[in-house]
Amino acid sequence: MKITQRDLELAVTDAGLPAENAHSIWQNLLTRSDAEAHFEPAHVGYYFGALLVIGAMGWFMSEGWDSFSGWQLSTISIGYAVIFLIVANRLASQPLFRIPSGLLATMAVCMTPLAVYGIERQFNFWPTMAPGSYTNFHPYINANWVAMEIATVCAAFIALRFFKFPFLTAPAAYAIWYLSMDATALIFGRTWNWRDQCMISAVLGAIMLLVSYWFDGKYKLDYSFWGYLFGLMMFTGGLSSMGHGTQLGKFGYLLAHLALIAVSLVLRRRVFLIFGALGVFIYLCDEAYTYFRFSVAFPFVLTGIGLGLIFAAMQYKKHEVVLEQKIRSLLTRKIAA
Repeated sequence: MKITQRDLELAVTDAGLPAENAHSIWQNLLTRSDAEAHFEPAHVGYYFGALLVIGAMGWFMSEGWDSFSGWQLSTISIGYAVIFLIVANRLASQPLFRIPSGLLATMAVCMTPLAVYGIERQFNFWPTMAPGSYTNFHPYINANWVAMEIATVCAAFIALRFFKFPFLTAPAAYAIWYLSMDATALIFGRTWNWRDQCMISAVLGAIMLLVSYWFDGKYKLDYSFWGYLFGLMMFTGGLSSMGHGTQLGKFGYLLAHLALIAVSLVLRRRVFLIFGALGVFIYLCDEAYTYFRFSVAFPFVLTGIGLGLIFAAMQYKKHEVVLEQKIRSLLTRKIAA
């Protein structure tokens, strides 16, 4: 439901409240809602522009940057970060520009890996040995990236103390994802095979989901979304990338993703529904290809199941409030017990 300022003014007047209350309430709503992303032209422009800058100084850097010395790389990245923070601080006090302010702070945080890389390169200060070009940071697992990732996480949490902007948790979650691979390689002193990497990703993804749940609802702004998103990417990505296993393992994969769908009902988080549904879809595709490649009936059976799910969803929608109250009440009793 969309509410305009005029709607709010009329509602305040009809409720018998002082008219000046409408302005203060409206400003408070603007302050809270502006910190969240909406599909509006200006907001899309903000985020797309920020991603271009972050990509330019990270994912899309070419090997031409190897011609810079370590101190030059650090100077460039720190210079960018300082400029971004200065502008972000000036915009922070203006409710209309809270999103660009937060995005500039996020962009400053995203300069951290390059700044740390430059320092390590300048003084040849690596945990094991020089990892080569900075362009290898995103595609390759390497124990020598650990300091860059830890610094990024620390920078993100420091920035959160000054800029109350949920998107700042995104670079932290992204760095933790990388750290889960690189740190284990450093600690255990060996390179993991693909299945080991998938298992580590799934386990640490589950941990990230639990941590995000702990923060969920504790603050006015949604600081859990990006933790949920990256946690689900790690968890479901790790499970999905393990390859074909036993039928029991595949059934466990199905149950895990059905559980995600159930969690989406309790937490009211669509991101769990999306990843859960994708996992179930992948399972059904694998089963269809493995066991029903030459079956004529299988597509008809799936069509019936799909229509049944739509009907079940319609029934759920009719009784949504009552069912959710029962589920929450049941969970509360179990936790209390």
